Parts: sequence; C-alpha cells; structure tokens
Amino acid sequence: MAYHDTTQESELLEHFSCLSVNEEESFTTDDPLDSCINPGLLFLSDEVLIVILSHLEPVSLLRLGSTCCRLFRVCSCDSLWTRHFQDSFGVGLPNITTAGYTAKTAFRLVFMWRALFRNVHCNRSLQEKLFAEVPFPPHAYWTQWLVMEERVPLPAAQLSCADLEKLWGTPRDLFTEKLQEQPVGDEMLRLEWRELYNLAVTHHGSTSMLFHYVLKQHQSSDHSELASMYRQYTQCRFQWLFTYWLFRQPTPLNRQLRAIYLQWRKHSKKKVSTWGETVCDVRYLASLHPITSDYWRGKLARGDENIGIHTVGNYFSMCKSLVAWILGRDWGRLKRRKVYEDTLDGVYLLLKREMQERLVDHERFWQVAKMQMTRVCTLEETAVNYVNWKMIETLPYYKLYLVSGNGVYLQHVQGFLRRKRMLHDWIYLEDNTWLRELLPDELFTLLEFDTKLTQGSLHGASASAQLSRLIWLYLHSGDQLYMDGVKQTVLQYVHARLAISASVLSADPWQPVLRPISP
Repeated sequence: MAYHDTTQESELLEHFSCLSVNEEESFTTDDPLDSCINPGLLFLSDEVLIVILSHLEPVSLLRLGSTCCRLFRVCSCDSLWTRHFQDSFGVGLPNITTAGYTAKTAFRLVFMWRALFRNVHCNRSLQEKLFAEVPFPPHAYWTQWLVMEERVPLPAAQLSCADLEKLWGTPRDLFTEKLQEQPVGDEMLRLEWRELYNLAVTHHGSTSMLFHYVLKQHQSSDHSELASMYRQYTQCRFQWLFTYWLFRQPTPLNRQLRAIYLQWRKHSKKKVSTWGETVCDVRYLASLHPITSDYWRGKLARGDENIGIHTVGNYFSMCKSLVAWILGRDWGRLKRRKVYEDTLDGVYLLLKREMQERLVDHERFWQVAKMQMTRVCTLEETAVNYVNWKMIETLPYYKLYLVSGNGVYLQHVQGFLRRKRMLHDWIYLEDNTWLRELLPDELFTLLEFDTKLTQGSLHGASASAQLSRLIWLYLHSGDQLYMDGVKQTVLQYVHARLAISASVLSADPWQPVLRPISP
C-alpha cells in the first residue's frame, strides 16, 4: 500500500466523494475521453479504497463491509483494524502476518471483553463467571482475559507455577522468591491480580506482546460464551447500569437519592414500596423522570451507557441543590412543588439535545436551573395565585417563555389572564345578577375566573360547547368580536330559558315562577 500525506489524502477524498458504489453503472457520452469519468467506487484499486476507508470509524467500517463481497474483503484489511486497535485500546499489535489471527478478529474479541469488563459491577452474568471460584481464579478462559487488565476487582488468586506458565507463559524462575516463602512441596502461590499483570508484562516485554500471547492462546476457542454474554449485555446494559446506580448506593446516599427521586413526583406508593427489591418495577421508576426514561431507552450521550449514567447522576445532584434552595424559601407546599416541577421541565427542555450528544455536568445543570427558577417565579407573580398558575400552564406561551425567556410570550400570558378577568368581572356586574340566577352551573362555571377550559369541552353542538369555543377564541386572540359573541350567546340562552318557563307557567298555573331581578 502506498502512503500519502495529509494533503494527498484530502485531495483523494475530495476527488472520490462523488463516486457511486454501483460497479456496473455505465455512462454513455459522445466524447470518448469522458467515458471513464465517475466510473464507480468499486472500480478503484484496493490501495485507494484503503486510504478512503481509513477515515471511517469501526462501526461504519463494519456496515460498509456488509454491502458486498469485495468491500467486505477490503474492510477486513489488517492495516485498518490494527490502527483501530491502537486507537481504541492504546495497545499496538505486533506483526499480524505471523500471529495466527487477523487484526479484525483481535479487535472484535478485545472490544467485547472490554465492554463486558468495564461494566462488571452491574453485570451479574459475568460476576457469576468471575467470582464463582474465589479465592481460586475462574475458568482458564476468563482468567486469561483478566490478566490483560491492570486493575481487577477480585481477591488475590491462588495458582500453581504450572498454571501460571500454561496460562501466560511466565516461567518458574520469576516466582523463585515466593516459592522460598512457601512450605516445601507447596507450589500454590497467592498473587494479587495487579502483581500478575506486572509479571506477565515484564516477561513478555510489553503490553502489546502480552495481548498478542493471550489472543494466540485463544485461537482454539470458539468464543461463543463471550459473544453470547456480549449480546445479552448490548440488550440490557442500560437497564443493568441504571438499576445498579439507583439501588446500589451506600446506605445514606441511597436514602437521599430515593427522597430526591420521588420528591414532589406523582407516583404509585405501592410500586415504590419495593424499592431496591427483586420484585421492584425498575421500568416504572425510570418512567417517573424524562431524563431517566431517555437513558433507559439509550438516548443519552449517543448511546454511551457510562457517559449517560454520569449525566443522570449530575442531573439528580442538581435536583438535590434545587430542593435545598426551594425548601429554604417561605413558600407553601403547593408553590414549592410547582416551582420544582416547572424548573425541572424547563431544564429538560433546554438541555435535552445537549444531553443526547455529550456529558452534561452538575454546573451546567445548576446554571440552567437557576435561570429556569427565575422565569418560573416571574410566571408565578404574573398568575397572582396558585389557581391561575395551574390554569396558564396549559398555554403554549407558558413553556415557550420557560425555554426562551422572551418577554413577548410573557405578555401573551398576561393578556390571557387579563381577558379572563374581564369575563369574570362582566358576569359579576351588579346589572347581571339576573343572568347568574338563570344560568345553569355548567355555563356559569365557564365564565368564572377560577376555571379553565378543557379540550373536550370545545367539541359538540351543546350550549356549553358553543360558549366554550367563543371563550377560548376570545382568551387566545383578544378580539372584542368574540367577547361580544360570548355576551350575545349568554343572553340568548337566558331569554330562551325564560320563554320555556313562561310556556310552562301557562300550562300549569301552580308552577313556581322564575322572575328576573330588575336591574
């Protein structure tokens, strides 16, 4: 393969960026010199393809290799995967031509092992494999993988010199001092895993050669168990790690996390009573917060479970600070709860996209939370009372103001409340006392200030639906035409009811008379 500098590679990429993948694509042109223009990506030589493919990450390389036989062969090139091995694990591979395995196979095996080992604390299946024979090491297959790790969360292993030489090729001479400390005839050595790692690296000369030795020892293995455990891990890693984070905190922190997690959140007491137990509904707990629901579905930090769970931890660290700040204010319980909920909703809306891309730390969460609390308190002052506050939260301008802080949306909220007050003042005018006496409760409550319209009440041909639509249009538009329509509709309904009462009176003279109170 020819080597190119950065400038040449950039020129190649620019030149080949418009090529198609279709090998059989034909081009007809009158000019014979143009017949070779844009011949297709598969007409390029392997060397040129490798230069282009060297810019792909491992996942994209695997996907491209699954498209056709030739690209599979080129995408499996050792030079590509040797570089990815170095970049991903910080270890170079020796001369791969005499290794007995391909660089792609080495990357696949070490990648699966590292993914499992990185989350061993929450992976019970792997824990059973590694901890089953403590203080003796686990099965030889897993023991060989473990020695590739500098830090292993296992007690010291007890191994014989023969096992050490068989597993990692470390000769008996390296353990002369330890053997002298043992009773005569006892060759079982007690070694810390870090000590084993250092001895193996010392013997083989480098970490790279240690990896090479372990991978060569695994040539005869089919790795079906490793692949099976990795598939299980990919399907359940978010649930496992979330469960571990939620329930495996130290006792004081666990109580504190539970209190913050459920603080002012509507939840089923029956379902949360089994917190941390085997029968606990962890999926339900994840659904209580939008951020934990996103993590459960793998939507945080581009699907990286470890970065995502750190974001979740930082989020609830911010919640702890928020609760402390709110409880320090001389507010009632309802107001505290509303400020807390609306602040968290605003934080989530503002940082949702950022959380999907990368880690969000505590300081970033707290910075946004303080800004949201200011906006929430402004809306609370605008609403004057809690009932109005609950009413305006259904307005689109409410969330728009929380997210943007634009004063235009706040003016819309203020206008809505002002128009609602005008409706209330009109129906409670002294001259309209007779209207209040004759209006049924279902219509009268629509005109009261302390009620709000629901979406269901806007549909239908009933009198309440017609009046609801007019009120809704007036409250959201401020057009006086709709206010006049509300007044006219109310008067028409009252006059119709008076006419019905008069007809009933003429039919039955003993029926009580409904008389309007004179203005």
